[in-house]
Amino acid sequence: MTMLNLTINGRRHGPIEVRDDLSMNDFLREMLGMTGTKFGCGVAQCLSCAIIVDNPDGTSYTSPTCVVSAASFDGKAIRTVEGHAKDGELSALQKAFIDRFAFQYGYCTPGFLNEGQVLLERLARAPVARDTLETTIADALDGHLCRCTGYIKYYQAVRDVILADSKRYLIADR
Repeated sequence: MTMLNLTINGRRHGPIEVRDDLSMNDFLREMLGMTGTKFGCGVAQCLSCAIIVDNPDGTSYTSPTCVVSAASFDGKAIRTVEGHAKDGELSALQKAFIDRFAFQYGYCTPGFLNEGQVLLERLARAPVARDTLETTIADALDGHLCRCTGYIKYYQAVRDVILADSKRYLIADR
């Protein structure tokens, strides 16, 4: 057993005693009732279960939750798909997903949304040239699987957000 303390979507949780083998996915869904994080393949290959882990230096990355123990997140700050909207207002990325109908059956959507958010945050810190944008988005979303092949719509939604605020995410043309 492990005493778990962590921050989820800005809210402290813990100490909570958890089994050492309890997956983070099960912890979120069964212990906290946060059902936005999905269980897809169960072997960290589809990344439907990906959440955002925030580093102390302000950077972030996604992590699968289906094969990673909840105990391994002790002391960390994470974000789930439930944390994107603020004060009842959807994020720009969530709105773009809706505008592009980039969710069809929606099972893989949380992972794509979290990965897209990490990309937006990375580009806000280190913008890229416009001519590398397509590859940058493709590389970021690579590894996420969608059973209904909604890749184009996810990709377009992320691109829409970047292009709508190009001064923030892209290096200025000279």
